[in-house]
Formats: sequence, structure tokens, C-alpha cells
Amino acid sequence: MDPYILYYWPTIQGRGEFVRLALEEAAIPYQDVARGRNGMAQMEAVLDAGREAFAAYAPPVLRAGELLIGQTTNILLFLGAQHGLAPRTQAGRLWCNQLQLTIADVVAEAHDSHHPISMNQYYEDQKKEAKARAADFRAERIPKYLGYFEGVLARNPGRGGFAVGSRLTYVDLSLFQLVEGLRYAFPATMARLEPQWPHLVAVRDTVAARPNIAAYLASKRRIAFNEDGIFRRYPELDK
Repeated sequence: MDPYILYYWPTIQGRGEFVRLALEEAAIPYQDVARGRNGMAQMEAVLDAGREAFAAYAPPVLRAGELLIGQTTNILLFLGAQHGLAPRTQAGRLWCNQLQLTIADVVAEAHDSHHPISMNQYYEDQKKEAKARAADFRAERIPKYLGYFEGVLARNPGRGGFAVGSRLTYVDLSLFQLVEGLRYAFPATMARLEPQWPHLVAVRDTVAARPNIAAYLASKRRIAFNEDGIFRRYPELDK
């Protein structure tokens, strides 16, 4: 199998990290093309509607043979079916997709906690609004979303402590990344609230201990969290 080609920004985890985790867990050969020589030009080409019939609006984009797949949730839907990271049944795959779409919602809200007015303005230009938005996100939205995922894990009839069925799926990998991101961005809030979500913390720990994921996290392929990505640590937003 030719390696997949992943097009994503080379210096941040961002939405591309959810795709990287799936590729790493399944030991799927891939090229993180923008991190290589002339990689940014290649990424910009797949976003150019004049060159590609199915050009994506924004990265991440995955090239799989002749397929060019955009949107994180869409890519994971494809990888899950192709590489055993989702159930075989239609109902199971739709449930995974539904959960991943909900994860995408909270990830978007996490981003908006520090950029509530415009992505085209610097954080420093909207700090007052970000403080108010982050306060609501910490008090209302994090508990609502993570409480929901805790319930999903607790009610799953399958065994093994996973979100869907009795085996790990890409949803579990994404829940790991969600918890990691929120821990980075809102460490005080998460330290205070996490005891309410034992199943969620357990699945985070299970994913972190899986051999392929542990090796990835310890490697240079794992980009560190930073203040250019979705999850950003501004201490004044975690009070």
C-alpha cells in the first residue's frame, strides 16, 4: 500500500492531530507532507480549487490513492472503515461518526474561548471578550460536553471501557486528544473537575498506554501543544 499523504500545518497539533493519532495507532504508513521539504507548497496545491476537482476548504486533507478527503471527521470515517478503527455495522459506524462530530463541536468551542470575536485578530486584540467566553466555557460547556462523554462511556454495553462496542475506535483516540488538549489549556479547571469523569480519564489512560500511541507520544512526530494551535494556555483564561 502506498503511504497516505496527510496535508496539515507543520507546527501545530490542531485538527490534524486527531487524524495523526488514528494513523499512528493503526500503524498506517503516511507522509506528514507539510513538515517536509517544499511541503507547504504541496499543501496549498490541494486547497486550490483551480487544480483539484474536489479541493478542500481547509486542512486537514488526506490523500488515499485517487481519493482526496477533507474534514477531520470525514477522514476518520474513512480510516475507521478501512483499518479496523470503527465497527463493521452501519449503526456502529454512524454512532462513531456522531460522537466524532460532537467532539468537533467542543474543539471548536475550545478554540473560540481564546478567539471569540475573529480568527483574523490577535488574541491580544480580544482579551476582554476571551475572558468572558472562557469563563462560560469552563463553567458550563466543559462540564456539559465531558459529562456527556462520561455517560456514553458508562452506558456502553460493550466491555473494555471504550466508547463504542468492545474494541478501541477512533473515537477513543479523539477523546484522549480532547482531554489532553483541555488539560493543557485549562489545567486548574480540569484538575478540579476530572474526578467527576472516571470513565473518561480511564479511556485517556488506556489510549496513552497503547504501544503505538506511547511510541508516537515519545517521538519527534508528536508536536508539542503551543499557543498557535486550537488548545492554548493563557493563565488568565483559567481563573
